[in-house]
Amino acid sequence: MTGPILDAAVLLRSVGLLADGPAVWGRPMRASGPGIFIIELPNPPATAPIELTRIGKWIERLPGMKIDGEEATSKAVSARLASFWIPSTSVLYIGTSQQSMAARVGAIERTVLGDRRPYAGGNWLKTLTGLERARVWWAGTDATEEYEDALFTAFAAAIPDADRERLPDTTVVLPFANLRSSGGERKAHGLTGYLVPEEKAPEMPAGHVVEMAPGDADGANGLPATRAGGGSSRRAGRAPAKERAARPAPSVTHRTAKAANARAARAEPVYLSAEGVGRLREELAELTGTKRPEVIARIKSAKELGDLKENADYSSAREEQSFLEGRIASLEALLRDARVIEAPAASAAGRIDLGSRVSIELVGQPGDVTVYELVGTAEADPAAGRISNASPVGRALIGRRVGDTVAVRTPRGDVEYRIIEVG
Repeated sequence: MTGPILDAAVLLRSVGLLADGPAVWGRPMRASGPGIFIIELPNPPATAPIELTRIGKWIERLPGMKIDGEEATSKAVSARLASFWIPSTSVLYIGTSQQSMAARVGAIERTVLGDRRPYAGGNWLKTLTGLERARVWWAGTDATEEYEDALFTAFAAAIPDADRERLPDTTVVLPFANLRSSGGERKAHGLTGYLVPEEKAPEMPAGHVVEMAPGDADGANGLPATRAGGGSSRRAGRAPAKERAARPAPSVTHRTAKAANARAARAEPVYLSAEGVGRLREELAELTGTKRPEVIARIKSAKELGDLKENADYSSAREEQSFLEGRIASLEALLRDARVIEAPAASAAGRIDLGSRVSIELVGQPGDVTVYELVGTAEADPAAGRISNASPVGRALIGRRVGDTVAVRTPRGDVEYRIIEVG
């Protein structure tokens, strides 16, 4: 390899940050606050030091892993990962945390290849030999989002054309173990099913349902939706701390992204009608196929205008992206955990179940009839006549028959309804 190696300290300085460290991989690092960190491998070899047996064990744990839609093999996966190796840089991974950089790095170190927890970002690091020689550099800052953008941009700009042209994806140039940029662009690696499936809680009896095929989470088959590649868990409402170098203040809060991440980690199944599934799939296709590329393009254009601190277009685009990614994560979690409600056979016998359409009237007020459709909580819309099986009325009706009287407890006392029709 000829020419200077792009290392972590140089990369941090190139965006105006003063580097702390290094800390040796696997040993404690004194970086308890928020900021940005870089994991590097000193004196990187010309080819990726991938351990084939680790890839084999990875695939054994996850027999559903595929590469370009075909069954994954150790050689094929190793070759694909190796094709993203960039010998002109020692930088392996860029990550962030708004709570504790040391805790985030520790979580990466403890995560077994293929696991989702404690933290799935940087999973590709575990395919490498010699990782005990890796070092971690860091810089404290509250403006993690802006600096992550700047670091990814500086990294891509510093890669020689010869190395760039050898990459399978020449448009999204990221460190080896980053799978997605802060702007939402994904590395086109072709792997699916490379993380363990989300754990499911035991299914609650809820009539006749059909289980949908599990889907993949945003960006990386279930990697945390907020930061599948770079890894930043954000908190809203923090004021910028005094820092050792001039740096822009954070411009966007991310309550939506954190809430979406929590929803994506849910274990309980979600019951949806076939029509509801169709509506959600249409919305998801619109958001991922049209809206997301539009927002990414806006962010890219806004970044070209210069100073991110005073860049209103950039702030607006990132705010929109935050809500967009939160909604995408929510939809993907709903569809991944969904159980499609069939027209219940129980209804033919007059017994109420999920999917039933029920006519009820207030006891003592003949003719005061209300019609409800029983749906899962994700589709509940009382104004449109859809109530969930978890609502007070829904719970009271499940399993009952035509002619039964049910009591529903309300803040104003118990109300009695008579079931007059089930369809």
